[in-house]
Amino acid sequence: MVCDMSHSVEHVLIVGAGLAGLRTAEELRRAGYEGEITLLGDEDRAPYDRPPLSKQFVRGETDDTALRPSEFFQENRIDLRLGVAATGVDTGARQVTLSDGSTLGYDRLVIATGLRPRRIPSFPQARGVHVLRTHDDAAGLREHLGTAQRAVVIGAGFIGCELTASFRERGVDVVLVEPQPTPLAAALGEQIGALVARMHLEEGVDVRCGVGVESLLTTATDDDSNSVSAQTNTDNSALEDAAVRGVRLSDGSVVEADLVVVGVGSVPVTDWLAGSDIPLAAPADGGGVLTDEVGRTGVDGVWALGDVAAWRLGTGRNRRVEHWTNAGEQAQLLAGALLGVNHPAAVHVPYVWSDQYNVKIQVLGNPGLADEVRIIEDQGRKFLAHLFRAGTLVAVVGAGMTGKVMKMRAQLAGAQPVA
Repeated sequence: MVCDMSHSVEHVLIVGAGLAGLRTAEELRRAGYEGEITLLGDEDRAPYDRPPLSKQFVRGETDDTALRPSEFFQENRIDLRLGVAATGVDTGARQVTLSDGSTLGYDRLVIATGLRPRRIPSFPQARGVHVLRTHDDAAGLREHLGTAQRAVVIGAGFIGCELTASFRERGVDVVLVEPQPTPLAAALGEQIGALVARMHLEEGVDVRCGVGVESLLTTATDDDSNSVSAQTNTDNSALEDAAVRGVRLSDGSVVEADLVVVGVGSVPVTDWLAGSDIPLAAPADGGGVLTDEVGRTGVDGVWALGDVAAWRLGTGRNRRVEHWTNAGEQAQLLAGALLGVNHPAAVHVPYVWSDQYNVKIQVLGNPGLADEVRIIEDQGRKFLAHLFRAGTLVAVVGAGMTGKVMKMRAQLAGAQPVA
């Protein structure tokens, strides 16, 4: 078998047992790799699907989020090791140090450690304050949602908007707080964000944009003047037994709440790579592991993919793409390149979707590149927008218009003119 380097490939160690890591193991077997595969996960749970966590799972409509049945791993000779994290790597010795003190050697290392949510420093220890990334996060949030009456969602990105919709479907009053001018402004721009805001307003959400959160109010504080600042790294040990009762916003207003969700973005899990020679993008550029267009890091035997990886795109720039479909497409390319299997070149068109209320919002292409947005159709909750850069179509965004969005993939792939 032809391999990426002269070093033989007897053992592939995949660090990160999420979607990207699982897909890599599957693609290696599909490509004919017969050697050892170890899939290492820091959670105790086998690989699961994250998109339902903010929707069907948190609403209590499903408990099944497993990506594969338990017998799948034995049948495919994948050594699944759970509940242990990687804490360091020696690329010269081809060895990873684990949180239990042991080490694990590899011939090829695939980094798929994903993201962890950002937290507001003074918030985490008060009861009723949540983030959402893991299955355990979602389970705790679902339990609290069963008794919640008033919620504040901080951050109107995709996760914040989806949770807002889920909370409203459960009858909870929601205030959605976003420093940008509209929900999803950072991802889709203000024009499309305004259409999304309209949908939430119609559902009774109190949408407050252009304002941030100044402080957290808890049952441990006597009055509003003793609220805990969200802008400093305040010692919040006194809040361990406190419950949230609201937030103060940067405009001075106070919002009562018994549930607060912080959805202010995520950071790539790369701290365990500190001290190694594996190249990382600067935090100002989004961070992550720098790779070429098929996942090579430039360090012998080390690859990366998924949310943690800043792949080189067709534009020549390196950028992380935090989309579910991206993980599978990258896994196919990486596995083929790692094993020396030639795959026909394909033009990658990023795709992401978000289910909010009874509407599927779809994004095809790279909206962040756009300098012009044209609203093609606006039918209330259903809308279609084409996004251009210098007259060339770079993205299509639609709500409730699946067919009209997906038929534009060819034009996006070929940079063809659109009437």
